[in-house]
Amino acid sequence: MWRLKAVRHRASRSAKDLEEFKHKRREHEKALRQARRDRQLISKRVLLNEDEEQEKDVMETDGAPVSPDQIREMIRSVQYGGEERDTHLAMLRKTLRDPQTHLIFTKVENSMYVLVGQLSGHNAQCQLQAAHCLQELSQSPHLGVGQACLAATPYLLTYLSSPSTKLTELCLYILGNLWPDGALVREKLLAQGIVTALANCIQNQRFNLAVVEAVGFTLSQDQINKLVMASGLVPHLISFLTPDPEFGLGPAIECAWCLHYLMSCDVDTSALLNHGVISHCSNLLITLGGATAKGSAEEGLELLIWPLLRCLGNLLATEVYEGAGCPVGVEDARLLVALCVFSQAYLSSHSALTRESLWVLNNLTADSPVFCSAMLFFNLVPHLLQLLPFSKGINSMVLRILGNIACKGAEYCVQLTYAGLLPALSATLRMADPDVVTLSLEVLHLLSTCSPQVGVDDGGQSFPQYETAIPVAAMQYCLLG
Repeated sequence: MWRLKAVRHRASRSAKDLEEFKHKRREHEKALRQARRDRQLISKRVLLNEDEEQEKDVMETDGAPVSPDQIREMIRSVQYGGEERDTHLAMLRKTLRDPQTHLIFTKVENSMYVLVGQLSGHNAQCQLQAAHCLQELSQSPHLGVGQACLAATPYLLTYLSSPSTKLTELCLYILGNLWPDGALVREKLLAQGIVTALANCIQNQRFNLAVVEAVGFTLSQDQINKLVMASGLVPHLISFLTPDPEFGLGPAIECAWCLHYLMSCDVDTSALLNHGVISHCSNLLITLGGATAKGSAEEGLELLIWPLLRCLGNLLATEVYEGAGCPVGVEDARLLVALCVFSQAYLSSHSALTRESLWVLNNLTADSPVFCSAMLFFNLVPHLLQLLPFSKGINSMVLRILGNIACKGAEYCVQLTYAGLLPALSATLRMADPDVVTLSLEVLHLLSTCSPQVGVDDGGQSFPQYETAIPVAAMQYCLLG
């Protein structure tokens, strides 16, 4: 973030007041950064049923609520159904798609005993149908249902090494869905060795990307990620960041979010840095920026760009890199162009992604004269000025980036002026948002302090005009290699 210590105040504030102001700003920025890191994703995954069409004739439902007696009869049919057990399990599975039936099911005597019995049996089809039933239960909003499913967790963990990849995948999503259901569930799963089981699973199934995607989802749950660092999983997660062109983006997205949550916890970030997370994220963002600029981006690519931006931005904001100048691993200035490409490409469809891209750009330029010079060399400032009319944190982040550049010295301020910054500031000073006005005044103060020859001419002085799009030369540079 933009450091106020770089601003040479002429003002009448006392040294004590100034230090207090700086301290409040630093604390504010720290709180914002921590809030970003604490925004953990605790989610439950609803799986799409590929065999839905084949199951339509198994059971027709009229939408009427199911009674305990009906549930009891279904359980009895599963228990004593003989060769028809898998059909009865499929009927039970459809019934359990209604969340209202979850508590009814768990309160029926022997219900979980019968279901776990089918899961642990030798009939592969019944095992799979029982896992589907548990998957429906694991999505329940009722905490008591998750605790009732604990009877099945030893088998779920065992089947992470099952020869049936479909069963393994289902077990992973069930475990991931159960994890948020309270401290009791988490303690039981940890005691049963869930982290070790996940580490073995991703190593053994590294060529099955559907399983890798499911492992990434399970590892993304809050509080489990703190134990991942010592499990040897990080190199595996990094290796799956590059999307597979045939399978799709799923595994890369899940692993990227998992890495982001790791960085959001109180873990030793130097261990992540030693694994090359920064260079992997920045190189991949450059590649994705090139694809976006050429218009060849895969549908849903923003779902991968988002966690990669979070990973990079949070690592750049750590104490390891704050004040370190050009960070090791992101020396490639093409990253700046890629970030500008994202901020422009997703402005109308995903404005929050534009803000995230600018946030990373802000962290890159905060203490780096190299990146600030590259912003001017690639003529990216006019692109930033285009974004000043947009609210929701976009224009304020742009002003912070401009302040990062301006505080580097007189030459930077002169070039910012030639790029049309003063007319742009004249517009932002008239905006209703007090934060935007304050930041505009601070940037203007930097311009006049760092470079006294830069002045505001109210007499209608015309400033050099620049193209509003990202320069073609810069775009081509982004696409090189």
